[in-house]
Amino acid sequence: MNRLTSLASAAVLSLGFLSIPASAQVVGKVGVDWIGNDIIVEAITDPEIKGVTCHVSYFDRSIIDRLKQGNWFEDPSNSSIACSQTGPIEIGEIDLSRGGEEVFREGRSLIWKDLLVKRIYDKTNDTLIYLAHSRQIVEGSAKMAISTVSLYGQQVTWTKGKPQ
Repeated sequence: MNRLTSLASAAVLSLGFLSIPASAQVVGKVGVDWIGNDIIVEAITDPEIKGVTCHVSYFDRSIIDRLKQGNWFEDPSNSSIACSQTGPIEIGEIDLSRGGEEVFREGRSLIWKDLLVKRIYDKTNDTLIYLAHSRQIVEGSAKMAISTVSLYGQQVTWTKGKPQ
């Protein structure tokens, strides 16, 4: 996450408008051009589901690119997500509604744009769905990515009992 985005996220957090259910750890940073733009890869663990890790990648603009494009305060909405089982799966109390539950949020502009990861449980197919998308207050973004973790045939522990 770049410095402007970090400062904005900290300011919003201190005001109490934003809560981050999960935290991310930067595990990769790939330079893509000579002006300093990077692709960042972060590992996100779901706070209610042990044994599942998602990796999210996104574009981080350099200061030179910000000067060139004239937009100082915003990174692109593009992101990608891949989730997999990384240990024994233990599912805590999760939202079972069709709208799912937000498991991660990170600011992508000074104030209005967020990168979100939501978890949806597909009971019929016994699958966890992770959806990464950008959200802006004024207008949404159609840029999204999806990843699934099948629970079929897996040894899964439901702390509150498996939904019927």
